[in-house]
Amino acid sequence: METVYGHLQGLKSSQLKQLQRLYHQRLPGDRITTPEFAQRLAAISTDINQPICTYVNRRGQVIRVGIGTPRQTQIPPLELPRYGAERLCGIRCIATQLKHDTPGESALTAMAIQRLDALVALTLTGGGFERRGGGATGYVKAAYLAHLVPHPEANWTVSPALSLDTVADQDFLELVEGLEEEFRRDAIAHQVDGNHDQVLVIGVQVDNLSPQRFQDGLHELTRLVDTAGGEVLQTLKQKRSRPHPQTVVGEGKVQEIALTAQTIGANLIVFDRDLSPAQVRNLETQIGIRVVDRTEVILDIFAQRARSGAGKLQVELAQLEYMLPRLAGRGQAMSRLGGGIGTRGPGETKLETERRGIQRRISRLQQEVNQLQAHRARLRQRRQHQEVASVAVIGYTNAGKSTLLNVLTNAEVYTADQLFATLDPTTRRLMVTDLETNQSTSMLLTDTVGFIHELPPSLMDAFRATLEEVTEADALLHVVDLSHPAWQSQIRSVMHILSEMPISPGPALVAFNKIDQVDGATLAIAREEFPQAAFISASERLGLETLRQRLCQLVKYAVSP
Repeated sequence: METVYGHLQGLKSSQLKQLQRLYHQRLPGDRITTPEFAQRLAAISTDINQPICTYVNRRGQVIRVGIGTPRQTQIPPLELPRYGAERLCGIRCIATQLKHDTPGESALTAMAIQRLDALVALTLTGGGFERRGGGATGYVKAAYLAHLVPHPEANWTVSPALSLDTVADQDFLELVEGLEEEFRRDAIAHQVDGNHDQVLVIGVQVDNLSPQRFQDGLHELTRLVDTAGGEVLQTLKQKRSRPHPQTVVGEGKVQEIALTAQTIGANLIVFDRDLSPAQVRNLETQIGIRVVDRTEVILDIFAQRARSGAGKLQVELAQLEYMLPRLAGRGQAMSRLGGGIGTRGPGETKLETERRGIQRRISRLQQEVNQLQAHRARLRQRRQHQEVASVAVIGYTNAGKSTLLNVLTNAEVYTADQLFATLDPTTRRLMVTDLETNQSTSMLLTDTVGFIHELPPSLMDAFRATLEEVTEADALLHVVDLSHPAWQSQIRSVMHILSEMPISPGPALVAFNKIDQVDGATLAIAREEFPQAAFISASERLGLETLRQRLCQLVKYAVSP
C-alpha cells in the first residue's frame, strides 16, 4: 500500500504519483542515502512547496513517505519495531527542510522518540525553491547528519553542514553498528534487575491542589511503586488549571514524556491520578510504553499481598471491575502477559478470551463477597453473645498497626516497612488489668487494611466485607505515624473515609506511633491538637501500658448502656 502521509490537500495527481513512486526506490544497504535519491527528494519538495520525510529500513527499502516535518510525519510508536535499550530501531529518516539551518529541537526529539538510526536533513537551494523555464527545480545545498548518542550529557549529536557527497559516502552500517555497540556497553554498565519495572512517574498539579499535598502525593506514589516491585527512575511534573481531557498533560509534555522514557530506559509510565480508559489509550498510542494510573498500582499491590481465600476473592472482584472498561484498544504491544506492575491477577489475555463471561463472573464474585459478609457477621454476633468487646485497629497504610498488634497480643502478623503490608484482617484477644478496679477486661483487636488518600472506589466496594470490621467494632484504635511529614493530612484522609462508611463507627482512641523518631516540637503540636491521645512506639515498646489503660477505658465507655 503506497500511502503518502501528512498534508495532502492541494496536491495534483501527478505530484501524488511522484511521492508514491518513492516507495519503489531502493538504496544501497551500506549507504545512508545516494545523491540521486536526495536530489529527487529536493525536486519533489520544491515542486509541492513543502518539506518531505522518507523513512528507510536497513535493507534500503522506503517504508514510509510523509509530507511535513519529522515531528509531523513520525511513525506511531506502536508501529515501530520492538527493540531494547541497546538497539536502534533499524529505520532512518531522510528529510528536506525549508530553512538553511540545523535540524530543530522538535525534529531531533522525534528522532529520539522513534530511536531512529539517523536523521538526514537536506537544505535546498534558494531557500528551498527555484523555478527555471516555468518548471520547479530544487537542489540540495547542504546536509546535516544527526544521530543518538549513549551519553548522559546529551541525547544526540548533529554534524555541521556537509556536502551531499560527504554524507552519501559515509559507511552507514559501520555507523549504526558502532553506535549500537556503544549503547550495548552503556546498557551493561547500567544493567538493572530485569524483574523490576523501570518507572517514569508523572505528576499533574491542578489549581485546587496545594503544593504540599501535591508533593506528598508524589512521594506516596513513589512508595507505592516501590512496594509493587518497580523502580522509579525519574519524576516529571506539570502544573495545569485542569487535566487535559484526552491526555491529562499537554501535547508538548506528552512528547517530553516519550523522550524521557526513551532516554532513561523506562518501560512503564505511572500517573499520580486516575485515568479514563480513553486517556490511557491515547497516551499509550503516542508514547508507545505501557501507562497505568495510581489505582492500578494499588490493585497490583493488593494482588501480591492477598493470602487468604477471602482476600484473593475481593482482589479479583476489584480488578475485574476496574479492567472491564479498559480492555478495548490495548493491543498486542500492550499485552499484559509480560509481568510487572498492573499485570498480576487475571491477566489481559484471560480477560479478552472470557469477555462475554466477565459480567457473570463479577456477579458470582459479588455473591461470594455477600456470603463472606454474612459469615463474618455471624462471627461478630457470636463474639457479641460472649460479651467480648471488639476494637478495630485502623489507620493510614504503614502507620504501624500490625507491629502494634504483634507487641500487644503476641500475634505473628506479617510486618514490613511497606505500604499495604497487611491485607487480610487478623483478630487477636487482649487481656488488660484495669488499674483502677484491679479487674481484668477482655477485648478483641482486629488489624485492618491500611487506608490511603483517595482510596479507589472499586476497592471500597470490593473490600466492604473487610471494612465492616471497622463499622461493626465497638470502638476504634486509630494509629498514626507521627514521624511522617504529612501525618495531619493522613489523619484527615482516614477521617474522611470513615465519614463515608454506611454505618457510623464507634468511639475512637488516637495512638501516635513512632514517637522515638520525632522531635519535641512535633510532639508538642500533636499533644495540643489531640490532648486525649496516647503516644507510643510499638517497635521500641514505649507507652504501651498507658495505651492498654486507655483502651480499657475506651471499651468500658463504648459498651456501657
